[in-house]
Amino acid sequence: MLALRLTRAARPAVQLRRLLVAAASAGTGLLLLSSLAHALAHPEAADAAALRLAWCAAPLTATVYLALAVARTDPGTRPRAGLSAAGLGPAGLMALTALTTALSCALGSLLALLLFLHLRGDLTGLPFDGAAAGLLAAGQPLPVPAAVTLLTVLPVTATAAVAVALRPREPRPPVRAARRFGRFGASGGSPGTETFGAYGRFRARAAAGTRAPARPHPADPPATGAAGTAVGGRSRTRGRTATDGGGPAPGTTGTNADGRAMGADGGGPGPGIAARPELPVPALDTGVRSPAGLPWGVALVTAGLAAQAYAGRSAPVPGLALLLGWLLIGTGLVLAGPGLTHLCGTLLQAGRPGVLRLLAGRGLMAEAARLGRPLGVVCAVASAGCALTALPGGPAPDLGPLSALGALVVGGATLATLFTAAVESRQYRADTTATLLRLGARPALLRGAAALRAAALSALCGPLVLAVALLSALPLSR
Repeated sequence: MLALRLTRAARPAVQLRRLLVAAASAGTGLLLLSSLAHALAHPEAADAAALRLAWCAAPLTATVYLALAVARTDPGTRPRAGLSAAGLGPAGLMALTALTTALSCALGSLLALLLFLHLRGDLTGLPFDGAAAGLLAAGQPLPVPAAVTLLTVLPVTATAAVAVALRPREPRPPVRAARRFGRFGASGGSPGTETFGAYGRFRARAAAGTRAPARPHPADPPATGAAGTAVGGRSRTRGRTATDGGGPAPGTTGTNADGRAMGADGGGPGPGIAARPELPVPALDTGVRSPAGLPWGVALVTAGLAAQAYAGRSAPVPGLALLLGWLLIGTGLVLAGPGLTHLCGTLLQAGRPGVLRLLAGRGLMAEAARLGRPLGVVCAVASAGCALTALPGGPAPDLGPLSALGALVVGGATLATLFTAAVESRQYRADTTATLLRLGARPALLRGAAALRAAALSALCGPLVLAVALLSALPLSR
């Protein structure tokens, strides 16, 4: 009852995202049932039926990815005060989110079954004057176990993906470095390997020209005069004469503006004084590392283009080779998406960036892993659509109602996933945004940074989509 109340008490935006998952599930279920109907109507064409079923993997994957993105942005996945005592700890919240995903997908599958039966004429007769009778095998009896099996694939897959992605993870203890011992059991060790007898070798521990100045003997009299004054039995050298307030006194040494020792002539260090070594300025550690999937993504995209070029050599293009090529291209773009997003953020900060470019670039670098993968999926879908339109005949002669439904499900699910990932990114940046506003940043500046991020990603992904589409359509247009 508590889980049901938490599900019903969600905001309208959360309920809208769940309805999007149900709609995508309904479209995918209808495509799966239509492949079953094609197999019933054409039992002699088993290869064509298997190919239709294989093409249903694209909307199935897009719908599962959308369900996973919606589950990540669900407020029910965040721990709340007092819920652990009521039995909803991390594991309980994960189970609640997985149950909500299963209900949304099951609702969509049920709607798909009802619509399929209605179009076949099994409920109230053939609608639309029997226009869908040939596509859905209206005169054939429907095998119930096969239909139920196909309809349960999507809820089970989406629920398992959400449960695996949102499972509670134990915090890993910090890795302690192994303690090393130096000579005679001293803690630590030398950074480099030393040869035998190096410790006792003359001047082996001090570099040439960096010998420290000799310490004065306690029995020596304190220095007095114009350059120093004895205070309490100790000598304090001021490095200035009593007559002028300029540089150091003759025969003495002083320090310049950088804090380095200089001689009487103001040039280099004085005799017997060690020159302070120049310490390298450490680079600013932002905690953002570049994703490592860009080379693998480029390699997979190249392999997919090669597979499509090989498939275009034969007159009837084999559908399996074409599907394999697009699968490799899509996987490569998904792997390369975080790297491309990180690269886009780096290019935004090139030169001498201002506040706007710096905020936009740092935001893209920090959210590269979260935004890059949905962006890669959108690039893959857009490339496939542009490749279909780039063919000589165009997609109009072969594009039927089921193909249009599949394109609508894949395109809509990928765009909804990208927008959901943007919502998740905004939720993770809520504390940073509140801190910037509290420090005096204008809201217009934050909106400008978000618009600049979107424009930069569009400028980077647009030519990439067109290039992949043209290269993939070139072998097929011969």
